[in-house]
Amino acid sequence: MKKNRIWMGSALFAICLGTAVSGIAMGEDEGEWGDRKWSRQGYLREQGVAPVSDKRYASECGACHFAYPPGLLPARSWRRIMSDLDEHFGEDASLSRRTKKVLTRYLVHNAGDVRRDEVSRKLLRRLSAREAPLRITHLPYFRRKHGEIPSRMIAGNPRVRSLSNCQACHTQAARGVFEEETVRIPGYGRWHD
Repeated sequence: MKKNRIWMGSALFAICLGTAVSGIAMGEDEGEWGDRKWSRQGYLREQGVAPVSDKRYASECGACHFAYPPGLLPARSWRRIMSDLDEHFGEDASLSRRTKKVLTRYLVHNAGDVRRDEVSRKLLRRLSAREAPLRITHLPYFRRKHGEIPSRMIAGNPRVRSLSNCQACHTQAARGVFEEETVRIPGYGRWHD
């Protein structure tokens, strides 16, 4: 009886392992994985950042603009941004003291220089330890990657208007995926650099 349970357990493990391995061998969409590495949180490690996971941050900040994944800026930038919310890019985005503290903690603990996802490393690579940019669009890597896009497709596009409107073109931005394959510029289609 004991041998049967051990054999059944081993057989079940082999079936599960086989299913998992065959799932990994498939492509990325619709349950497909390809050769990409997904984290336990479900985002592409090589080409993505951890998506926003704090509901309060998504609610408070996402009410006015795209709730940027914290991994897109270093902790020192998030501290700077959160310290001056009454003048948040020309708007008063003041929060209660408690909410501000909770959101700052979330942003700092998940910042690009803390999480070190592939996109975060690329974005922060050329920043000195003293630089604390307030905008993702000011990062050297961001500028290089977006510099070739004609202005008519961004500023002249009423469905985009600004490079800070990530989700307008990056169809998987909410999942933390910013790879080129997911870019669709409204009115123009897929983008290749």
